[in-house]
Amino acid sequence: MRTLAFLALAALVAGCATNPAERDARQLALYRDHAGAPVESFPYFGRVSSWTPLGPESLAVWTSPSRAWLLEVDGACSDLVFAQGVQLSASTGRVNARFDHVTPIGTGVNSIPCRIREIRPVDVAAFREARRREKAAPQR
Repeated sequence: MRTLAFLALAALVAGCATNPAERDARQLALYRDHAGAPVESFPYFGRVSSWTPLGPESLAVWTSPSRAWLLEVDGACSDLVFAQGVQLSASTGRVNARFDHVTPIGTGVNSIPCRIREIRPVDVAAFREARRREKAAPQR
């Protein structure tokens, strides 16, 4: 009886488990759906409120609770998905596409800076509403 209960629980947990790459792809699609047209730069005063890796070539950077940016980097930024934080280069208080870099930090090795290819502002209100609806929807 215990074995049967354990197997049923294991099957349930396995069915609910999400592949990290699948999760990143879903999150990236959600950010892309709520990001505006590419911009050349955004204001940056040396502080990232939070950030979300969205695979090896994309991340979302929140510079305040109400300002988020979808960043696409050139090629794969291999340390990005394992980083504990990120550092942004910025000149004159702005992060510029095709000029500035994202550097993953806390991976235990000297991370290589990844050049920012594209910057898109995120409609934070619409993003949060879509995420709320996604979480409230019945799971398949």
